[in-house]
Amino acid sequence: MQKTVNIQNKRARFDYEFIEKYTAGIVLTGTEIKSIRLGKANITESFCEFSNGELFAINTYIEEYAFGNQFNHKSRSERKLLLNKRELKNLAKNVQTKGLTIVPTKLFTNEKGLAKLEIALARGKKTYDKRESLKAADTKRDLDRLKKSF
Repeated sequence: MQKTVNIQNKRARFDYEFIEKYTAGIVLTGTEIKSIRLGKANITESFCEFSNGELFAINTYIEEYAFGNQFNHKSRSERKLLLNKRELKNLAKNVQTKGLTIVPTKLFTNEKGLAKLEIALARGKKTYDKRESLKAADTKRDLDRLKKSF
């Protein structure tokens, strides 16, 4: 078995304030999991959307498998996410009533080798919130440098 894959969406952490996190399974075709295990995926521009009561990850990029044949997968396609009915109802209610969004934060493989997608129920940050988070990161970095020098 390959090493565990851990692909993160750092842009989502900057643009959104996370309220709740969920771990969802993904419905994949044969060559998609092979590309994910090689680390050839990107979730920076992806988002989640409901369709007929089911949750889909849209605009998730999984590179075509280099050793695939004519049955290779499409690099950008809708991928169904697997969650409990209770979790799906809760997410759908929050998205419709409170105006929140669902953003993928991490794509990883678990100890069994299965691909999982960590999604977060999120609220968009305003510009001043983004500036505050940048300022806090800068001060933390400066404090760490000072502590290291002593």
